[in-house]
Amino acid sequence: MTTAPNEKALLDRVPSGLFIGGQWVDATGGGTFDVRDPATNAVIHSIADATPDDGIRALDAAVEAQASWAAMPARTRSDILRRTFDLVQEHKEDLALLMTLEMGKPLAESRGEVVYGGEFLRWFSEEAVRISGRYGSNPEGTGQMVVSQRPVGPSFFITPWNFPFAMATRKIAPALAAGCTVVIKPPALTPLTTMFFVTLLEEAGLPAGVVNVVQTSSSSKLSAPIIADPRLRKLSFTGSTEVGRKLIAQAAEGVLRVSMELGGNAPFVVFDDADLDKAVDGAMLAKFRNIGQACTAANRFIVHADVAEEFARRVAERVQAMKIGRGTEDGVTIGPLIDADAVSKASELVEDAVGRGASLLAGGHAIDGEGTFFEPTVITDVAKGSDILREEIFGPVLAIATFTDEAEGVRLANDTEYGLVSYVFTEDLARGHRMIDALETGMMGLNVGVVSNAAAPFGGVKQSGVGREGGLEGIHEYLSTKYTLIPN
Repeated sequence: MTTAPNEKALLDRVPSGLFIGGQWVDATGGGTFDVRDPATNAVIHSIADATPDDGIRALDAAVEAQASWAAMPARTRSDILRRTFDLVQEHKEDLALLMTLEMGKPLAESRGEVVYGGEFLRWFSEEAVRISGRYGSNPEGTGQMVVSQRPVGPSFFITPWNFPFAMATRKIAPALAAGCTVVIKPPALTPLTTMFFVTLLEEAGLPAGVVNVVQTSSSSKLSAPIIADPRLRKLSFTGSTEVGRKLIAQAAEGVLRVSMELGGNAPFVVFDDADLDKAVDGAMLAKFRNIGQACTAANRFIVHADVAEEFARRVAERVQAMKIGRGTEDGVTIGPLIDADAVSKASELVEDAVGRGASLLAGGHAIDGEGTFFEPTVITDVAKGSDILREEIFGPVLAIATFTDEAEGVRLANDTEYGLVSYVFTEDLARGHRMIDALETGMMGLNVGVVSNAAAPFGGVKQSGVGREGGLEGIHEYLSTKYTLIPN
């Protein structure tokens, strides 16, 4: 497929090297790898393939820049973040198109991600100047206690492919605000957005070495030496729980501060008193945003038996009207999945559920031809024990199971090792408050299908991770507390 002129012009502006110490450089040995458009499988860019030695070079640069960046006035750090936010607004169409080209999501959703991701820059530009401590007498009256905050130090970020812009800004912005330097390894499937974004940081006046980018086709080989280096003080990862466990084990050797935003298996609970118009609108957002490829995507639709048939009918009607295609095309609401493995997983989960007695109301099949597309799907009467109720789908498949009373609904919602986010639809305010306490998740949407906001703490419980990103809490992931006693 021939690349459109505007797409080619944009891709030509994306660097192809590694960003180390303020310079775009080739990988050691000159290795490269290809980035593909999942809608066509066409190569859209070839970029430097970092080696473990390159990773250590990037950490060297971050360590060298750490002291001066930490000592820089908070207002200066704030101003750089704010200028970057403004540059993002100027280049919002570039960033959106780049995300659609490398990840596949519809252009309208990519524009939404630019807005969301940009807000982390604005929010933490404001938080940078609010880092504070406290001062007061000790209880014995023998001295003065001074509690202050210090940057944790050089930080290593491993970001996922599904939100190429927002996952970079959600980590980089609080780290820079706190005074930490960064090495970031963007995903091999969607690295271009991060690389372009770093050119905006550079244009905003970020000093050399404060942020370093090392994309690679061999993630574990690059990451292991960085994590093992005693100069590293912080590790932040967004991705699967399986990989997160391994990284936590590696980080334990150096007793690193870690933030882990891991897998999800979000319940979407619809009670019999729910406003079904709200519930259906919420379901379409919670399930099909980002083509279902989000850790916050609703995975298990747990619907009261009295309204399940009507709820299923309405969502199936909406799903059948969705337009499938390349994300750059007008009106497209479902783009491709990220690769062939994702298509195979969606197919296997649907086949397992149907084989156990579930009914297929819409979709359910991979789409032949170029690209990696899967039909948006609705299945009902999903039986207990079905794989789709246990595994994170990461695709456009809406699976409905039923319950008959509140206690059963809560039990089904909590019947998972994960605890990232939950969604509840009820018009009973008291019940909604009970769900806040009853559901074992780090976040909850009450009568709403999207919860993410830069001003709110994002994160989960159980095997969905540790730590929080965003909100007042986000900057504290990059600060260490120091106590000093001054005798009277």
